[in-house]
Amino acid sequence: MTTTHSEPKTVAFLGLGVMGGPMAGHLAAAGHTVRAYNRTGSKANAWAEEHSAKGSNVEACPTAAEAAREAEIVFACLGNDEDVAAVLLNEDGALAAMRGGALLVDHTTVSANMARRIEAAASECGVLAIDAPVSGGQAGAENGQLAIMCGGSAEAMARAAPVMDCYAKAIVHVGGPGAGQTAKMVNQMCIAGVLGGLSEGIRLAQASGLDLDKTYQAISGGAAQSWQMDNRWATMVEDEFDFGFAIDWMRKDLGYALAEAQRLGLSSPISALVDQFYADVQAAGGGRRDTSALISRLPKGGEK
Repeated sequence: MTTTHSEPKTVAFLGLGVMGGPMAGHLAAAGHTVRAYNRTGSKANAWAEEHSAKGSNVEACPTAAEAAREAEIVFACLGNDEDVAAVLLNEDGALAAMRGGALLVDHTTVSANMARRIEAAASECGVLAIDAPVSGGQAGAENGQLAIMCGGSAEAMARAAPVMDCYAKAIVHVGGPGAGQTAKMVNQMCIAGVLGGLSEGIRLAQASGLDLDKTYQAISGGAAQSWQMDNRWATMVEDEFDFGFAIDWMRKDLGYALAEAQRLGLSSPISALVDQFYADVQAAGGGRRDTSALISRLPKGGEK
């Protein structure tokens, strides 16, 4: 989707974690006035102090409603369905405080049902809404190179895209309410399958005594090439996983995907198997490790 940068606006950003903090920072750097909220208030205060020192017009707000009250656009990047419901949909939440005609953009990865619930509640308040989950991880957020998959009306997209452009590599309007979240489910299923195959392939290369650098060179230029291979091969062979997108979050996302597939009468055995392997890694204390730590579930040659 081709976009043009937006004129400065007053926006709210709810959720300043490893994704939301950098995204809100790009909004501030682009000249928007950012009213920031985080459930841990000290994090919002630290974020505002950092960006105020850079000359940005920012403010830490004590509640989500306070952040949203004066905003033309409210962005959210939270944890899961329950977090979104608490911050956006409660009686004292952000949506109830938003003025008519404002726009709500939810970057949280949630269920498609929650996305449709948000859109319905927003419509009752005279607010436009978009479900806009992202892909690209912490590095993508920090570098302003996120892929954003969106569900909502054409009117809402026209207003949101120029503002989201400051932290996006690609913005695609997939369809109506919930379509963005469903596309993110497809994304996570594809990643899970690729990482499953990549993990098994690396283990075979290791057990066979192959030169792992040369093996990567041999296969990465052909049909096996993937983002996961290019960005995770080297760290997977060194058992380095203390970075990136946590397994805890991947399991949350796969849970939504598997539930939606079941609702549609589909079978998803590969995603379900990878999800169970991730559960094993979680049980071994690896829940905060990058999703590429899936390989740690598979023994090396000679191990049992």
